[in-house]
Amino acid sequence: MRPPLKLVSALSALSACGVLLASLTSAVPAEAAAISCTDTDLPVAGPGLPPLVPGAPATVHGRLCLPAGDAPASVQLLVHGGTYNSAYWDLPYEPERYSYQRDMAAHGYATFAADQLGAGRSSKPLSLPLSVWAAAESMHEVVGHLRAGRVGGVPFENVVIVGHSVGSGVVAVEASTYHDVDGVVLTGITHLPALPVLALGAALGLQPAFADEQLARLGSDPLYFTTKPGARAGLFYATGDADPAVIAADEATKDQVSVPGMGTVALFGIVLPATGGITAPVFQVVGEKDALFCGVPALRDCSDSSVLRAQEAPYYADPSKLSMFVLPGAGHSVALHENAGEYRDATRSWLQDRLGIAPQGYHSIGRN
Repeated sequence: MRPPLKLVSALSALSACGVLLASLTSAVPAEAAAISCTDTDLPVAGPGLPPLVPGAPATVHGRLCLPAGDAPASVQLLVHGGTYNSAYWDLPYEPERYSYQRDMAAHGYATFAADQLGAGRSSKPLSLPLSVWAAAESMHEVVGHLRAGRVGGVPFENVVIVGHSVGSGVVAVEASTYHDVDGVVLTGITHLPALPVLALGAALGLQPAFADEQLARLGSDPLYFTTKPGARAGLFYATGDADPAVIAADEATKDQVSVPGMGTVALFGIVLPATGGITAPVFQVVGEKDALFCGVPALRDCSDSSVLRAQEAPYYADPSKLSMFVLPGAGHSVALHENAGEYRDATRSWLQDRLGIAPQGYHSIGRN
């Protein structure tokens, strides 16, 4: 007996809807499924850094974020600045707007955000031997782990090392000493700091970490410092380009930095620049209104990228390998300003155009 005509029509319509729904589902990937982040601890050793437990190495903690699909052949090693930890690259507030790691993964790029020794979930040795050389050696070891496939089981062919502020000084020393990376990104730094501003900021804005209510639990020695409550807004932000909720999230995730680390970074990473030994291509990024590294006290014009590039180029062995980007209206912590997406876009363009590193895996809708 033939089924009623109305029943046949209804079944046909449902079938067509199912085909259409399946087609749409396969054509539009979900953002949540596109990003995979995992945490890991890596053994490292640096000069003057004895194991915290006899026979056990120090460890660097980090987070690997990957796009969906096959893992990319390249990874960015992200090195945070002083009084920060890896949360700088993945702020727990509006990650779709402010997370460097998740945005890079959504556009087909892998990142590994490390906690420097002394910060985050990495080992916390005594502060005195934690110099720029110790920090650089630990990042060199992380580069080796990334290339050897010890992070997420992915042996990355290309490693680009990315620093911010004090982390940029560490990155400069690492890249110029070991020559083990394919590209270098330096953010929140120029070669002539605004010394009066830095001195005043340190005097009024810093305090020992053990005296800070938020960080006292760490039990740090007296040469670990952090920012005083409320000081980060004036030190790290141009308030006209910053969300107060971001500054609050920054404050809630702040960390400590060793005074010997800051001092040796300032002297040997910036003033007596390690950048002169870098042989890989360099992308330098500065906020237009970075009071710590721009303006008259720093003898640096950060209003124009071409002018700033001319001022910075003499500090590099091969100025032809230097590219410059100024983030309009931004202060020191460029990744956390409202228009940080422009800086991330510029970084991706540099990765593709200068290093030939194209995105792999998932691409957000409308991107090639």
